[in-house]
Parts: sequence; C-alpha cells; structure tokens
Amino acid sequence: MTRAALLQLNASDDPETNLPVTRGFLREAVEGGADFVLTPEVTNCLSSSRSQQQKVLKHQHDDPTLAALRADAKEFGIWILIGSLALKTDDLDGRFANRSFLINPGGNIAGWYDKIHMFDVQVSETETYRESDGYRPGNRAVCVATPFGTVGMTVCYDVRFPYLHRALAKAGAAILTAPAAFSQVTGAAHWHTLLRARAIETGCYVLAPAQTGTHDTLNGQPRRTYGHSLVVAPWGEVIVDAGTEPCVTFVDLDTKAVIDARRKVPSLTHDRKFDGP
Repeated sequence: MTRAALLQLNASDDPETNLPVTRGFLREAVEGGADFVLTPEVTNCLSSSRSQQQKVLKHQHDDPTLAALRADAKEFGIWILIGSLALKTDDLDGRFANRSFLINPGGNIAGWYDKIHMFDVQVSETETYRESDGYRPGNRAVCVATPFGTVGMTVCYDVRFPYLHRALAKAGAAILTAPAAFSQVTGAAHWHTLLRARAIETGCYVLAPAQTGTHDTLNGQPRRTYGHSLVVAPWGEVIVDAGTEPCVTFVDLDTKAVIDARRKVPSLTHDRKFDGP
C-alpha cells in the first residue's frame, strides 16, 4: 500500500512566489504520511504571456523549482511527480517545453516526459488557446518503474487521446499520471468523464493533480482553471475529488486493484487487427 498526496495549487505567473507555496503543501503531504507526492501542470508558472515567460522561465539545469523539489525528495525520502514545469529550450523558434518529472527518493530524475498533445482549441467566442504557439510538443511516451508500480506519464490535454494511455498500460503502467491546468468550461463538461474513461479502458489508477481558481498575473490576461484534482480507481470509480480550493488530498493506492480490474475485464489483451476504414 502506498499513500499518495495530490497538491492542488493556484499558481501565478511568478515562479518565485509559487515555489514556497508548493513546498509548504509538500511538507503538509509528508506530515500526512505521503510516500508519493504529485503536483499539477505548470507548477512553476501559469501564464498566457510569452513576454512574461521569457522573463521568468529558466532552462532545466537552472530551474529553481526543479532543484528545490529534487532536494525535498531527497530530504524526505519520497517520490515526487512534478506535474510539469514550463522551461526554456534551445529551440530555434524559441518555444518552451511543458515537461513532467518523476523524482526518486534520492533526489534524482527517474524519468521525464514532454507533453505530446498541444491544447489548440476555441472553447468559446471569448476563450481561445494556442498552446503550440508557445510550447513545442514532445514525441516520446514514458513509463517509469517504481516500488509501488510502473508509472505512465501524461499531461493535461493528453487525456483526450486514448491510444497514448493504452500504449502506456500495455507497456506495464499500473498508474497513469494526468497533471492538469484544465479550463473551467471544458473541465465542467469533460474532466470527470475523460479521466474515468482512461482508467476503465486501461485498468490503471489515474492520478490527476490540478490547478484551480483564478490565477494572479503580473503580465497578461488572468487565467481560470477547474480544480477538482481526481484519483480514479482501476474499476472507474472516483475515490478522490479535491473540489476547488487549494489543498492537499490523500489516497492509499493498492495495486491489487489493478490486477483485479484487469482480471475481470482483460481488454488490454483483446486487441484485434482490422481493415479500413
């Protein structure tokens, strides 16, 4: 049995302000007995302003949030899923990476994943997102073995692409991580359904720590996110819903539930080739 803790955050576009808040919640998680702590997407900086991002973001080797959380993992002897960090890259077009990290109890990076699917959508006449303008997509699916089960890493909009999650499960994942900064409109319509579907299809736990609320900005338009950090069991039932306030939420994971769900409905072994369409 592993105790996981999901941090639900209300990050601003100032990494220096966000970091002590994140670390405070992490300490609360450790005091609550967590062996595995998960943070949301863009833990370090939630911003729609490219100029603000250019000003405050760092390359991976210089990022203070990554360095601090690696130190915390080592100090407390825990696993940490940094849902993602917005990071500078050396890409010629200047786009950033939206990169998730799994940190082991030695403070080392056990695995990292760049978000593959970009949130390029028009939710309404007044709410449009073009994530690919600022971020370059990844091209590599990632599983990481841990003592409490293999973790398959995804980020936010990836949740709408079942083939990624099926590939991770077939590669051995028992836990799928889905850190997010979901919009309030799409969250209210789709968040619970999508996460439950990914769990049911794969027989995996789905752990989805989320950003929440109206986010303060120094530069750019304010952003609102849905919250409701979720944990979905392998049979599809929601066993944690964190609501809409910043908080720490705990859940005990038992990978026997993965075995049981896949024994009942072994759909991962039922693939068939077909022609067309």
